[in-house]
Amino acid sequence: MHPRHLFPLLVEALSDTPVVLLNGARQTGKSTLVQALAAAKGYRYLTLDDRVVLAAARNDPAGFIAGFDGPLILDEVQRAPDLFLAIKAAVDAHRIPGRFLLTGSANVLLLPRIAESLAGRMEVLSLWPLSCAEQADTPTCNLADWLFDGRIDALDVPPCDRDRLTTALLGGGFPDAIQRTSPHRRGAWFDAYLDAILQRDVRDLANLEQLTEIPRLLQLLAFRSGNLLNFAEISRNCGLPQTTLKRYFTLLETLFLVVRLPSWERNAGKRLVKAPKVFLPDCGLLAHLREISPERLAADTALSGALVETFVLGELLKHLAFSQRRLSLWHYRTQTNIEVDFMLENRLGKLTGIEVKAGASVDGKDFKGLRHLKETEPQAFQRGIVLYGGREIVPFAADLFAVPLSMWWAVARPDLAATHPSTPP
Repeated sequence: MHPRHLFPLLVEALSDTPVVLLNGARQTGKSTLVQALAAAKGYRYLTLDDRVVLAAARNDPAGFIAGFDGPLILDEVQRAPDLFLAIKAAVDAHRIPGRFLLTGSANVLLLPRIAESLAGRMEVLSLWPLSCAEQADTPTCNLADWLFDGRIDALDVPPCDRDRLTTALLGGGFPDAIQRTSPHRRGAWFDAYLDAILQRDVRDLANLEQLTEIPRLLQLLAFRSGNLLNFAEISRNCGLPQTTLKRYFTLLETLFLVVRLPSWERNAGKRLVKAPKVFLPDCGLLAHLREISPERLAADTALSGALVETFVLGELLKHLAFSQRRLSLWHYRTQTNIEVDFMLENRLGKLTGIEVKAGASVDGKDFKGLRHLKETEPQAFQRGIVLYGGREIVPFAADLFAVPLSMWWAVARPDLAATHPSTPP
């Protein structure tokens, strides 16, 4: 089991919150993580993927919950939504910290009836696929926080090795996928993974007679990862009415297969693009759906750019899940097409811009969007960073830096950056 950087936050939440929900796509390691905690903390563990357990939970949710006295872990709880009201009643009767630890492969924040039933009683944590640092079992600082305002010299950043970056881009972060070094076998895993989600989770969440349109839509979105979300254009290309398309898109969001990255806007008078970007959050799944091989990646710079931007989005999400600064993530684009790929913002409105470049060199033109952001938001702007496939951290100004993409597997210097222990007890 790889140590997970979210683990200390999970333990902390259980110390003062009656219900903690660990949310994330299937096969990200949720069950492994909570089973390790069950063994260490004495929780009873049950999974609703067990047919008997599922039948009992659906037949009499209140009676099912009443049958347990001690702390309880319920895995894949989205399969019996009525359990949430029964858990609410149990918590209201006996409000005990850490009483229920739930896991779900559907985003409850997009399921209002479930989310509202436990408002004020539940903390939601997100477990994404393995980050590069987790895959390497590397203790690290929170790299989203470091990008935002950390000391530039707080990481020992190695040169960006092209082979290692290619492995990260094509492998993604799902634990079972990265264990398969053969592209053919990894592709077989991704196919089986998507089939399982369609046959089980989609049917659980939506009453759909035709499932063939969902994988076609996902593949279409894979070719738009990192682009503005335009439902009208997608509707024309896939032949689905926009009402149906939006319903299917929300379903894919709920299952963590796609994410929307909202556009940043503080002043309504400024001429900024308001459309979100769409991403597949796992670059390995994206590479699979687009049939990207190492040879194609080396030969086509356009492929590299789209895949690297998706890779950075995924790494940012993984580190934002345990950010100490509780940062929010945006993109920035003006109506004259000046853009910044990613923007981190804290609760005081301070901003750090991040541009992504797949190439091994950087020049002043690569900082165009960041300089524009600095000029238009001088009070909020902290610094701008271009992530690139090069060798060194290079300052282009006092607040503008080129940083190798290898920062995602860099080691924090213990004399300059606190580490976050993540090994289960």
